[in-house]
Amino acid sequence: KATVSVLNWGFFPLSSLSPEREIATMTVARIFALCALVSSAAALAVYKNVYGQELQSCSGPGMALTGFTRNGHCIDRHDDHGSHHICIDLASTMGGNFCEVTRQPNWCSSSMPCDGDTSHKCPVHNWCVCQWAFARYLENAGGCDKIQDIVCEAVNMEAVTAYKASGYTEAYDCLAQRCGH
Repeated sequence: KATVSVLNWGFFPLSSLSPEREIATMTVARIFALCALVSSAAALAVYKNVYGQELQSCSGPGMALTGFTRNGHCIDRHDDHGSHHICIDLASTMGGNFCEVTRQPNWCSSSMPCDGDTSHKCPVHNWCVCQWAFARYLENAGGCDKIQDIVCEAVNMEAVTAYKASGYTEAYDCLAQRCGH
């Protein structure tokens, strides 16, 4: 009786292995997959918010899925030149439309794949915005008291560190004022 596998490791088809060897290979593959999953969850836990606690999700049920990596969190990768670390509640009415104030196309009023169900579209509500766009928003809106709400639990500490190191005092001070860190 031949054992047929849907996996092909690129080196040889698993179906060419003995049933015992195929089971052992599949077990090793499952262990590696589990390790990768645990590793990515642990990596996410390393990200801290402005309070020094575990970074919370910026988007949630009924909202469009945000984040540069589209996992709901304001984290980045090396190719995220904008550093999408600031979570803003775009549904709040204070400060005007973020997109209009920063002179971007109006994606703020659009719908995108939902958090938890990417087969449906949900309105953009909370959104991870770029550090540079947040700094421009503050400037164009007329200061920290005139912008939309910040979701502090979901703001990545990397933003605070970057603003402090690069001299963006208005953005740094605004996060301190709004989030009380």
